[in-house]
Parts: sequence; structure tokens; C-alpha cells
Amino acid sequence: MRFMFVGDSCTIGQAGDHTWRYRMWQHLEAVLPGRYEIVGPRTGLYDSAADAPLSHAYADPAFPASARRHLAGWGEGWLHMAPLIGETVTATGADVLLVSLGLIDLGFYTNSDQTTENVRAFVDAARVANPHVRSVVMPVIPNIRATYDAPFAAECARFNELLAKTVADLDTAASPLLLATVPETYELGTDTYDGTHPGPSGEHKLAASFASAMHQAWGLGSPYSGGVAAR
Repeated sequence: MRFMFVGDSCTIGQAGDHTWRYRMWQHLEAVLPGRYEIVGPRTGLYDSAADAPLSHAYADPAFPASARRHLAGWGEGWLHMAPLIGETVTATGADVLLVSLGLIDLGFYTNSDQTTENVRAFVDAARVANPHVRSVVMPVIPNIRATYDAPFAAECARFNELLAKTVADLDTAASPLLLATVPETYELGTDTYDGTHPGPSGEHKLAASFASAMHQAWGLGSPYSGGVAAR
């Protein structure tokens, strides 16, 4: 199976981060050893000094280069990934997409209705490239801006409702589409380092949500093996 991580700043991470991608790699190593591959056209972390994804300073230098692959970008959302996903699925042979997008879209580019249309465009393009592609989609996760910007919080809530309906509408037997669950215990003060981006415990919780969705719906792997404790 070829897994590809698709996401924004919470997925690419920045210099010094482990990233939830790393936590998921550890899980896949435990439950699907030798039976999976991580694919994607990018491998770097965001370098704040350069304002570009030039860093390879992962918190664990033993994180293999082959497992660092992704399609994620600082400041990128559904708007940016929908035009890229078809050619990327074709080039990489990805057949399982783990997607966490939306926060950037709603914060800077599109409203909830427009963002939902970009979700549909993304799914359509991925399926043209691979009619049997599987996808797990994370709703917009809690973030600090939603605690003080009421209109933004309302857009996040509405988008998450629209996303759930869209996932249910677009799910097919040939190309399954799952909605991951935002961890109930996700806390900005302990699971992020700045109110938005996940720290170690948040990384574990996000990886666990994706792992649980795949295990419960598809019987893939097993429940998350990494725990949620920071390490």
C-alpha cells in the first residue's frame, strides 16, 4: 500500500518537529512492516528563517528519508492541493491519502462553501488518477484563532458540517472516503506549541485518529500503537 500525507503547516511541520507523519510512520512500521510505502514529491520541513520548506532537521534524525515523503505545505490548503493531487497520485502511485486541510483555506482564502467545492475537486481529481484511491480526511482541528474570532469559528464549524456531508455523499465502495474524528481530548494548551500547530502529544493524537479510522472502517492495521504521551 502506498500512503501519502496531504496537508498544511500542521502536516509539513517546521524545523525541529517530529510531525504527526513521523508518529504515523512508527505506527505503520509496527502494524504493516514491509507491506506499505510512504510516497510524495516533497520531504522537507518548513524553515521559518528562509520562509521556505528547506529544512530536513527532523527531531529524530533516524526518521528514514523514504518515510519523510509527503504532499504538504506551510500556508497551503484545499485550494492549493486540488490542482496538484491528480498529477501527484499518478506520479507516485498513491492509493491511500491521509488528508488534513482546511484551516488555511478558511483563514485566508475561501469561505466554507468555496472550500467544500475544492474538497470535491480534490476527490474528483484523485479518482481520475486512481479510481480505487482511498482517502481519510481530517476536519479542521481546534486552533487558537477560533477562540477569539467568532466569524472564523463559525466558518470552521460550518465547514466541518459540510465536510461530513460531502464525505458521506462522495464515499463509494470502489473509492472509499472516510472522515477522521478530531480527538475529543485535543487541548490547545497541551497538544499544540502555539495554539495551532501540534506538539508531541498532539502529533500522537492526530496519528491515532487516522489509524483508528482506517482500522475501524477497513480493518487495516490495528488500533494506534504509539500512545498519546509526549516523547
